[in-house]
Amino acid sequence: MATVPKSTAPLRPAGVAPLVPRIAPREELNPFRIAQIQFDMAAEFLKLDPSLRQILRTPKRVLEVSVPTKMDNGQVKVLTGYRVQHNVARGPGKGGIRYHPNVTLDEVKAMAAWMTWKTAAVNVPFGGAKGGVICDPKRMSKSELERMTRRYASEILPIIGPDQDIPAPDMYTDAQTMAWIMDTYAMTVGHAAPGVVTGKPLSVGGSAGRTDATARGLLCVVEEACKLKKIPLRGASVAIQGFGNVGSAAARLFAEKKARIVAISDTRGGVANPRGIDPIKAIRYKERSGTVVGMPGASRISNDDLLTMKCDILVPAALEGVLTLHNADQVKARIVAEAANGPTTPHADEVLVRRGITILPDILTNAGGVTVSYFEWVQNQQGLIWDAEEVDARLQKTMTRAFHEMLETMRKHHVPPRAGAMILAVGRVAEATLVRGLFP
Repeated sequence: MATVPKSTAPLRPAGVAPLVPRIAPREELNPFRIAQIQFDMAAEFLKLDPSLRQILRTPKRVLEVSVPTKMDNGQVKVLTGYRVQHNVARGPGKGGIRYHPNVTLDEVKAMAAWMTWKTAAVNVPFGGAKGGVICDPKRMSKSELERMTRRYASEILPIIGPDQDIPAPDMYTDAQTMAWIMDTYAMTVGHAAPGVVTGKPLSVGGSAGRTDATARGLLCVVEEACKLKKIPLRGASVAIQGFGNVGSAAARLFAEKKARIVAISDTRGGVANPRGIDPIKAIRYKERSGTVVGMPGASRISNDDLLTMKCDILVPAALEGVLTLHNADQVKARIVAEAANGPTTPHADEVLVRRGITILPDILTNAGGVTVSYFEWVQNQQGLIWDAEEVDARLQKTMTRAFHEMLETMRKHHVPPRAGAMILAVGRVAEATLVRGLFP
């Protein structure tokens, strides 16, 4: 890659334009408002017409449904579910479904918007969507989860489909959840439709490489950033907040690259060891005990302390809004790689950039999952089967290309990574919207 003059060198925040436009002194924590602030920043750089801005910042479709579910004790509990389609100018809606007690409509709207920008950042032909059900899956049996999933699928069925909107797993949903949704859809429409969801089991049309895709894409982006910042990944210290599907896979993949996992955490707390934690032993311990807390050979640490501990690479892989104005000035990582959606607030962004910390933005860094979801959808639509090696190679190529396209945008506008990724993505969606025009 061509040498960049020092004053505009990639991933060097000094002298860059502000990350966000002027915002109110009180920190904004509403995820949808944060998503809009990030969009407004990109729109300013692109000088978008006010009418186009309104189109792009407004969800295309918001569906709220009741989900009556028979519980194992015979009672019926009425839950609330959502499906939001933010933008479909570049292709069918794409986005996960999460089950969590704290799901809100604004959260789902924010995630749908981030999916719009994420699919555009890696240049796959999808739009952005997201879904969720307000429930506590940890307190539900498998049969209750199946009944709830099938009822939720039947309620959102009019707006999903292989060419309309394609759900995928997210927080507390998995391949089994997708199989139930696919089967419900197929039984309703009367024919096989494997492309209606991605992240399915291999036995019903899932793709090899999908399970580790988000973590593998994250590793690719971090590797490229480390090359530019001259940080050897071998021996680099990595702290991972959130030891779920993505966090645990990321720990394992970093360890395979000989990086040192110095801290991990889950909802109950975390553990740390400056000499390194074996992620395989941590995964096995969590499978037995339900948490990493208490794992032998590591000292207990809180989630808050993990976020501010000294390390080369910090990976927030849990919920949104964990890096805020409250703790941003205490972060000691050299690189923050966002595995979660929206883990950094706009105010925290500004503080971290000012302090010279590189933030690898969620819409690129965790886009490996949607990229391999696209590969799965392509295989389903065309009746193809790719092996894991082919999927991983295609993923590596896509993520590396997207990283360097972000770099070129950063150089052009003299901005840090999040702004570069957002300007790139919003520009692509804006162009597609203008080319298509308005109907009627």
